[in-house]
Amino acid sequence: MKDYTAKLLKKAADAIQSADLLLSNDQPDFAAGRAYYAMFYIAEALLNEKGLDFSKHGNVIAAYGEHFAKTSLLDPKYHRWLINAFDKRIIGDYGVDSSLQTDIVADMINQAQEFLEAAQKHLESKT
Repeated sequence: MKDYTAKLLKKAADAIQSADLLLSNDQPDFAAGRAYYAMFYIAEALLNEKGLDFSKHGNVIAAYGEHFAKTSLLDPKYHRWLINAFDKRIIGDYGVDSSLQTDIVADMINQAQEFLEAAQKHLESKT
């Protein structure tokens, strides 16, 4: 595994831990952002292993879909989760009149953890 990939996966794990802390302190909007970024870092890590690097969120999400979901290297559900998490992060970051529900954000955090475990298993199988 490339050094930068390992750093991105560590950052994803830290983001999941931060999301848990934020949610347990009744901050679901900000927890959603951390859960999304965990998934984003995971997608970046997987793409980095293929020598791919993108600067925009939309490009990372699309490239992850092309290289991992469409090819079924990883379950396509992770791509759907990444897209949905992006949408919820936008609501959490920019919405002022409504807040994300705690149970929805808890699901996002669980999805991020599952995605991280699947990515780690995938990368370990490549060594």
